[in-house]
Amino acid sequence: MSPSDATAVELTAAAADLVRRLHAVHGPLMFHQSGGCCDGSAPMCYQAGEFRTGGSDVLLASLDVDGVAEAVPFWMSRSQYEVWAHTRLIVDVVEGRGSGFSLEAPEGVRFLIRSRLVGP
Repeated sequence: MSPSDATAVELTAAAADLVRRLHAVHGPLMFHQSGGCCDGSAPMCYQAGEFRTGGSDVLLASLDVDGVAEAVPFWMSRSQYEVWAHTRLIVDVVEGRGSGFSLEAPEGVRFLIRSRLVGP
C-alpha cells in the first residue's frame, strides 16, 4: 500500500460526527499520527496548520466528511508509516480523555486507531 492508495484511512460514524462538531467550533482540521504516544494508537486532531508537518511525515489521506466543507488531511510520521504500511487505519472514538493537545480532549472522548491488515 502506498500513501496515495484510496481508503488507507477511514472514519467511523462516531468519528465523523465528532469531526463535524470540532469543525463547527474550530474551523478546518487536520490529524497527525505519531509513534510517540499510546503505542501510536491515538491520532491527534488539530486546527489545520497548527501542527507543522515536514519531510519526516507522510500524507496518508484527505478525508471527505459530510457536512465539512474541506477535506481533513491525515498525516503520519514516516517511521510509523513504515511499520503500518500494510494496514487500513480506522479512526474511531472512545470515552475517556487522552493526553496531549488534541482538540477533542475537553469533550471527554478521544480518537483511537483501529486497524485491519490489507494485502501485500
